[in-house]
Amino acid sequence: MENESAQKRPANSPRLTRRARLLLVAGMAATVATAAVLVPLLLLREEKREPRSLLIPEGWRSSQVYAAVDKALGVTPRTTEKAAGAANLNLPRAAKGNPEGFFFPATYPIDERTTPASLISYMVNTAGKNFGATPAAYRNVVIASIVQAEADTAEDMGKVARVIDNRLARRMPLQMDSTINYALKRSTLDTSHADTTIDTPYNTYQRAGLPPTPIGNPGRQAMDATLDPPPGDWLYFVTVAPGDTRFTDSYAEQRKNVAEFNANRKGASKNGG
Repeated sequence: MENESAQKRPANSPRLTRRARLLLVAGMAATVATAAVLVPLLLLREEKREPRSLLIPEGWRSSQVYAAVDKALGVTPRTTEKAAGAANLNLPRAAKGNPEGFFFPATYPIDERTTPASLISYMVNTAGKNFGATPAAYRNVVIASIVQAEADTAEDMGKVARVIDNRLARRMPLQMDSTINYALKRSTLDTSHADTTIDTPYNTYQRAGLPPTPIGNPGRQAMDATLDPPPGDWLYFVTVAPGDTRFTDSYAEQRKNVAEFNANRKGASKNGG
């Protein structure tokens, strides 16, 4: 006579033998064991994922920053530039919404949650912590951006900052090639006479005072030089050769130094430099 459980089982349902039941139990145990092994392995792989970061060098212009962020995040060109225009960035009022000068040079972490807007906001907030947000701070960033573009060493940065201060105090045009390069969207050591006649507020050969905005994103070293330049009467400087930047308060001496610079450039050009 069949027991009660057997009576409830449909007539056509298969019956497991003892061996089949043992194999089924063993299979389930193996599946659980495999899953238990896979979870730590997946976690281990997650832990070993290489961290990502983006380096923003000192002196880069905003256009270079935008392109680098686009590439690092794998978005279409100009996505970051558009995000900057739409974002509510924590900029000084004097910047009038232009973030040039406030993408602080540093190495920034990137992960799957990073967006163009979040990354550039991080840069601007970092600049605010380093530079401040007052009108005076904005002016300092403008000067520091020129210092960053014109000098290579910490010592030269301080002297360039002093030249800028001395020229501004005398109401002399700054006559900085770097500001013209910014207006022309280029970087070169050669500035022609025609370049110095272009009609732009960044032409510091024709216009006295500072350019209307920073011309790049200065680092902490350039800002330190701007805030505390060494004493000196220098009004002119020129890098005659790599590592040889000469500062003077004499226009006659400056002309000699510029002539030497031009001769070195011609010599380098003839030799394929």
